[in-house]
Amino acid sequence: MVKHWRVDREEKYEIVEKWFLKDLEMIDGKEADTDNPYFDMHFHKVYNMEAYSCASKYTFARTINKLNAMYLKKDFKVVNFDDTYLNDDSIWSSSNRDFLVVMRVCFYASNLLCLSLCRLS
Repeated sequence: MVKHWRVDREEKYEIVEKWFLKDLEMIDGKEADTDNPYFDMHFHKVYNMEAYSCASKYTFARTINKLNAMYLKKDFKVVNFDDTYLNDDSIWSSSNRDFLVVMRVCFYASNLLCLSLCRLS
């Protein structure tokens, strides 16, 4: 865990606490159906965490999942997260696919605009 603060125009970071992925037992998103940045990390004790945003909470959970899949292949629980946004195979889940989502929305919006401006004969 890193503490962040700003001094004048400089940003400062300090490592406050370290955990090992192998000790992580569960990540609890608390409420899957609300937009909140709070979650719990269960090690030998429970740590209450607050992410910068709900999106960053999901990004963190996806990253932990990927690291676990690549290195540990350990079975730990990720609960109270919306699977649509948690799974990497969803178009909504990855930040590098945000452009595709915006393009699709713009495409449909432009089609609606063209249809509303066309004269019917």
